[in-house]
Amino acid sequence: MGAQSTSGQVTSLQSGREPEAETGGSRMPAPASATDLEAVSVKQAGKGALKRFFFAGAAVALLAAASWYGWDYWTVGRFTVSTDDAYVKADNTTIAPKISGYLNQVLAADNQHVKAGQVLARIDDRDFKVALDQAKADVAASAAAVASKHAQLDVQQSVIEAAEATLDVDMAARVFTAQENKRYTDLAATGYGSLQNAQNAEARDKAALASTERDKANLASARGQVELLKAELAQAVAADARAKALQRQAELNLSYTTITAPIDGIVGNRTLRVGQYVQAGTQLMSLVPSNGAYVIGNFKETQLGQVRAGQPVDIEVDMFPGKAVQGHVDSLAPASGQEFALLPPDNATGNFTKIVQRIPVKILLDSDAAGLRPGMSVIPRIQTRPAVKEASQPASPAPALAQLASQR
Repeated sequence: MGAQSTSGQVTSLQSGREPEAETGGSRMPAPASATDLEAVSVKQAGKGALKRFFFAGAAVALLAAASWYGWDYWTVGRFTVSTDDAYVKADNTTIAPKISGYLNQVLAADNQHVKAGQVLARIDDRDFKVALDQAKADVAASAAAVASKHAQLDVQQSVIEAAEATLDVDMAARVFTAQENKRYTDLAATGYGSLQNAQNAEARDKAALASTERDKANLASARGQVELLKAELAQAVAADARAKALQRQAELNLSYTTITAPIDGIVGNRTLRVGQYVQAGTQLMSLVPSNGAYVIGNFKETQLGQVRAGQPVDIEVDMFPGKAVQGHVDSLAPASGQEFALLPPDNATGNFTKIVQRIPVKILLDSDAAGLRPGMSVIPRIQTRPAVKEASQPASPAPALAQLASQR
């Protein structure tokens, strides 16, 4: 049996067929030849080389990426601070009437662009025109009162002059009666004159004296009347000034019936309607300025150690991905946001948990960005890398723009 099996294997090899092993009556595949083993080895070697090349390339790419990231961090990244807690702001203007009344015209639509001085709405002005007419009538009456007091003063001056002239006459008569009384008294004393003549002369002298005193009192009264008239004139002048002020106020109230735009901007939050009764100070709409938008970024206090006014800022707007807006730091808030809260926390009571505070930073845009709207979310990135001439100088916490300009 052994000889037959060996001769069978030899015959199979010579005939080009693989020997088969019989186990339990079944035939098994014969072992691979040397040629086949060599082909398999070459194939496996090629796959290994490909894997080594792939891993080597991946390692080189990873090393290059790490090098680029490290270089970028060392030259740029470590000088950049950013936050996603930032929003576009603008100094919106609230439009409110200065007087109360019914709206009879609304000339501004929602989201409309308006110019400064453009009429936005009008209030019914009939009542205000009547009030102005009344004020003008009061001014005319007060002016007439002032003129009347001036005329009375002129008349009173004539009365004073007449009283002075009467007093002069009385004083001249008093001198004559006094001399006459003395003569008749002397004559009566020596017996050359009658006692009756002396008594008559004395009576005339006393009457002249009384007339003089009476006219002195009249003159004093006339002069006192001048002071009274001057006081009444001052009162009339004050009343005239008040009437004129009321007239100007009535004119202003009439002008307030026309509501105009104080700035160039876009109408928003419009709540007024024709026929609506509005109170003075009631918000009718808001005007968002056409330009002048800025960014308020709430940075962590740990990020602001090297932030200075004037540093450049790259601003990424969520609404416009891939586009950056350029700006610069304007100023840092004087306190953290919680200090201005309605109910600031009191850390002196209860348990304390330290929380990193955020400080608002105002960022101005280098150029007007028409697409920005107040309230938009942005991501500002402040470049804090110091300039060469500033590297050797100690930086202050928050220098003003004027100081920065003077350094330049």
